[in-house]
Amino acid sequence: MRTSGLGSLPGADVAGGVRFALEASSLPWLPEFPARGPWAGMIGRTLGMLEGIGASLLAGEWSFTAVSGVDQRRARATMRDDLDVLEENAQGLTGSLRVTAAGPWTLAASTLLPRGGHVVGDAVARRDLAQSLAVGVGELREEIERRLPAVTVALQVDEPALPAVLEGGIRTESGYARYAAIEKEEVVGALSGLQGDVLHCCAPGLDPSVAVGEHGAGFRALSLDAALLTRADLDRWGPLLEAGKELWLGCADARTPRAPHPDALTARVLRDLRPLGLSEVTAAAVVLTPSCGLESWPIDQVGPLFTALRTTADRLDEELTR
Repeated sequence: MRTSGLGSLPGADVAGGVRFALEASSLPWLPEFPARGPWAGMIGRTLGMLEGIGASLLAGEWSFTAVSGVDQRRARATMRDDLDVLEENAQGLTGSLRVTAAGPWTLAASTLLPRGGHVVGDAVARRDLAQSLAVGVGELREEIERRLPAVTVALQVDEPALPAVLEGGIRTESGYARYAAIEKEEVVGALSGLQGDVLHCCAPGLDPSVAVGEHGAGFRALSLDAALLTRADLDRWGPLLEAGKELWLGCADARTPRAPHPDALTARVLRDLRPLGLSEVTAAAVVLTPSCGLESWPIDQVGPLFTALRTTADRLDEELTR
């Protein structure tokens, strides 16, 4: 059983954080550091990846604009700096390296149109955003693989707004109404264009078939908050694991900024997974993670958290396959 992180780390020590993310878990990733400013958070960082769409941060809200604003340009410069740090610290790395980006639906729910209203309410704008993002993340993959030829880049797509988008739960700019639900076919089409590997959603109510089902978006893994999963939700995963999909189980609560004790974490995960009757093969398809990013955590708790995850993973390899 493997372990990994999910995007953000606290503080602004990029070099130290990158080295930590390369070494602390089974599946290394390029972390985000939102403490540097809104251009370095999930939404701003991803808007910096867009190809051919300008954006600006106005009165605390991201909005599409005719030309790139200073914060979007800063997001692009910050990403270039992060890639320089990654290249310097990842020499000799082989295998998979994960990068993260907000998905098209969370971006559409979080970004305004120039004339007002969110992108999620405009079909043409939604299409343009999805296409622009697909080009941008493709270029990011190519750039990392050019800098680190022995690495294969995997894409984690962060979609906390996805259940609300599918259910018609995104509020309008005024807050007094909601945008219409988006059809599953359109949602799947936009996600498929990213050719992503892991879809992360820390909100309740997501139907796994959107990401990893037979007619879903083609992700090999779905990352979910264990605290939000019902017994019925977990029972769906037996067939999916047998079919070769991966469950990234957010078993360490990121809302509580303190590392769990390995004994308590092991007991919690055993309670969730033992009813699935995992084999050695399907147990290997479970990845243990925090439930979400760690930007608000004390830095001195992050190391113990990943130690607890590794200890739990080692114990579960023995317990679940007896």
